[in-house]
Amino acid sequence: MILRRIFILFLFVAFYSCGSSSKVRTTTTTRTNKTRTATVKKPAVNVNQGSKSTQGENKSEVLEATSKISVTPELVREYIEQYKEIAKENMRKHGIPASITLAQGVLESGAGTGVLARKANNHFGIKCHTGWTGESVHHDDDAAQECFRKYDQSAESYRDHSLFLTTRSRYANLFRLDKGDYVEWAKGLRAAGYATDVKYPEKLIGLIERYELYKVDEEVLGSGYTPVARTPEIKLDDKSYRVSQGDTLYSISKKFNITVDELMNMNKLSDNALSIGQILKIKS
Repeated sequence: MILRRIFILFLFVAFYSCGSSSKVRTTTTTRTNKTRTATVKKPAVNVNQGSKSTQGENKSEVLEATSKISVTPELVREYIEQYKEIAKENMRKHGIPASITLAQGVLESGAGTGVLARKANNHFGIKCHTGWTGESVHHDDDAAQECFRKYDQSAESYRDHSLFLTTRSRYANLFRLDKGDYVEWAKGLRAAGYATDVKYPEKLIGLIERYELYKVDEEVLGSGYTPVARTPEIKLDDKSYRVSQGDTLYSISKKFNITVDELMNMNKLSDNALSIGQILKIKS
């Protein structure tokens, strides 16, 4: 009887041990599966990180087109004060009147508020052109998404503007002009093809005279400088009107009881852009 009880106890212990071993193996299998699942997810994270790295290496960025920019005289004066020393230094090194450089900077960059100036430090609208290896941005201008140069600092844009004029043969005649003759320099830039706007010289001259930028040239040229005669004041008759701050084609047309189309046709305007001091015909 005692032997029989011992035998039954042995069978019970053996059966319990087998059951416990089976449970341990199941738990081990489950943990192994979890480990494999975690290992599969890691490559997906690495791929995303690689994608971000590739995007960061791209030097170009797409910019929105710039509309006509309205700026206050105070903002223009602040811009001139900020960049006049750079313009003077470039005048000493490269021979380009500081008045011309500053007027172009004000006009081309909207006194530093334009998209190219803000995001690319490009104050003169200089396009990439053949041979440019620096960074660039794309921007709507004469054509959609044209390539423009991008600079780390605005001073680099001013320096590149000087090099752009001094290293291209089509601008060579400019450097035969008197450095104080901003009127002929403005006309010469347009004649050499710097800008397609027929009003470009008039706009530069208007800025130079309104903000007395010729005085910056005098600071560089010193006591030996002989001032070039300012543009003579145009006497207006009842058929002409001088554009003032805040004027638009619409407001002028209402003032003189004509249509905007008539005003544009009489003055051969291709768009509604006006500059302060511009003379418009108001009667045919």
